[in-house]
Amino acid sequence: MPKLSRSAALILACAAAVPLAGCAGKGKTGDTAYIARDVNSLYGAAKRLLDQRDYEAAAKMFDEVERQHPYSVWARRAQVMSAFSYYTGKKYSDAISSARRFLTIHPGNAEAPYAHYLISMSYYQQIENVTRDQAITQQASQAFGELIRRYPDSRYAADARLKLDLINDHLAGKEMEVGRFYQRSGNWLAASLRFREVVDKYQTTSHTPEALERLVESYLALGVPEEARRSAAVLGKNYPNSYWYRQSLRLLLKHYPNGTQVAAQASTRG
Repeated sequence: MPKLSRSAALILACAAAVPLAGCAGKGKTGDTAYIARDVNSLYGAAKRLLDQRDYEAAAKMFDEVERQHPYSVWARRAQVMSAFSYYTGKKYSDAISSARRFLTIHPGNAEAPYAHYLISMSYYQQIENVTRDQAITQQASQAFGELIRRYPDSRYAADARLKLDLINDHLAGKEMEVGRFYQRSGNWLAASLRFREVVDKYQTTSHTPEALERLVESYLALGVPEEARRSAAVLGKNYPNSYWYRQSLRLLLKHYPNGTQVAAQASTRG
């Protein structure tokens, strides 16, 4: 799995070849004062601040490299390192802005996949519990999806796919949370729509068996046993040994006088 520090280390290794002529800059608060300095001094100062874990100050000093020497090769590297420093310092919004700015100016640069990865991870680190709003989770999903589409063979793609699977499971969990709430409120139609969303959109996640069983519950409550039987049949075909399948058969047997026949059809369907 790719590490954020790995790409950063490559850039910092290059910096080691540049003589350091001095260090100047402010601390964590306020903007870096404009004092004309050569690129070696600025980049070296930024690197030292990063090594000292003064991440926000390091990011601002890397920004200063780009501001004072916009056409140097170090300016491009400094932009990526600025995003990395903000990310490491948990300033995720600043990391996203810095990485997006780099991509706007240098879309074809070799570090573009890494910049996309920083953006994706900045969203990912802000994902909330399923009981909270999932707007950030959706943004993380979109960012990782874009990374995979643009750079499918990059060293970040494999981790992006793994993260996307985890995100989808999280989003499915949110749908289940809302669906169960509607069930408890007796709003069976709204509940069924949420569970159907899990089955249709997040069918490879760990929530699918429960979603199918909850659909059986919802359809029985709505008085549409044929739909309940179909959901149970899909559940039986794909998860025949699961608790949720056994529960769906118990519900079918309980709710209808001809439940034996309905359950038998569900167990042999497909």
